[in-house]
Amino acid sequence: MPMTWRAAMTTALYGADGFFVTGDGPAAHFRTSANAAPVLGAALLRLLDRVDTALGHPDRLDVVDVGAGRGELLRTVAALAPAELGRRLRLTGVELAPRPDPLPPEIEWLDTVPTGIVGLLIGTEWLDNVPLDLAGAGPAGWHQVLVDPVSGIESAGPPIAATDLAWLSHWWPDQPGGPGLAEEGAAGPLPGARVEIGRSRDAAWAAAVDAVDRGLALAVDYGHLRTGRPIGGTLTGFRSGRQVPPVPDGSCDLTAHVAVDSVAAAGEVVAGVAYTLVSQGAALRALGADGRRPPLTLAGTDPTGYVRALAAASTVAELTDPAGLGGHWWLLQPVGIEPGGLLPEQTAAGTR
Repeated sequence: MPMTWRAAMTTALYGADGFFVTGDGPAAHFRTSANAAPVLGAALLRLLDRVDTALGHPDRLDVVDVGAGRGELLRTVAALAPAELGRRLRLTGVELAPRPDPLPPEIEWLDTVPTGIVGLLIGTEWLDNVPLDLAGAGPAGWHQVLVDPVSGIESAGPPIAATDLAWLSHWWPDQPGGPGLAEEGAAGPLPGARVEIGRSRDAAWAAAVDAVDRGLALAVDYGHLRTGRPIGGTLTGFRSGRQVPPVPDGSCDLTAHVAVDSVAAAGEVVAGVAYTLVSQGAALRALGADGRRPPLTLAGTDPTGYVRALAAASTVAELTDPAGLGGHWWLLQPVGIEPGGLLPEQTAAGTR
């Protein structure tokens, strides 16, 4: 029976037999920044150190990973943290999948975001998996796009709600039928236009920011801006490392890029503090990630060290490649702390 894409994605990804709840986890199907754990973990520890300083080095410092997969990133943070910091860390993974085994006992495992966070909340490729509705355009205007959860066949549903229409009008206006793109004399969107309604992502991010008492909320994800939304949207599927049609039957990942400026604005309203939006490459470079190859002379004096340094440089190159994982956006939303100094080289660029 056809249903809205948001309902179908919710069941397919997070239901009792959902893609993210059962099986070996996301790492078995696609590579994310979190899978490059040592490099990303080291950069996050540098960022966490700056957050810790801004907070005045509290007795308890939270690191909450929303959409934690199987705990890969938290394991790395626990392993790399200096002893003094490690004693104060409270590490929490938020995931609907059962607690992975084995997982260090110092990592707490929850199915909802805890409140009262003092420290760092991070969502790495979390928001792109927050279920959302799709809208299609017909002669009468925007309507819901329905989908059969078994076959993936789509059909036209009822008109979209007024709140969704308001979101589209403000955050996704430059579609066929929008200003400057409509046919002469045409009213409303051209039939066949298709968009993704990001209100559910805005709400999810606002709730995550609201769970932070003091510190920083960080989202790392693929996304786009109001001035360059992709025509037709980006909804797709992934299974075993391959892109596949987005059929919401629980057999594949279902993902759509994030309207990062809309999400950022929603979080800023909650926090009351300006956000910073930069590319992953810029963020990692500001945090000291070095993608340069180590000097060849090191191979003669320390072959093992050379191999480790070469592997790290290769991973940094992967994480900063704008055609791949470097295409991620980093959205930094401070809560109760000043935004300056978290990414010193990027304080002016991308700050609202």
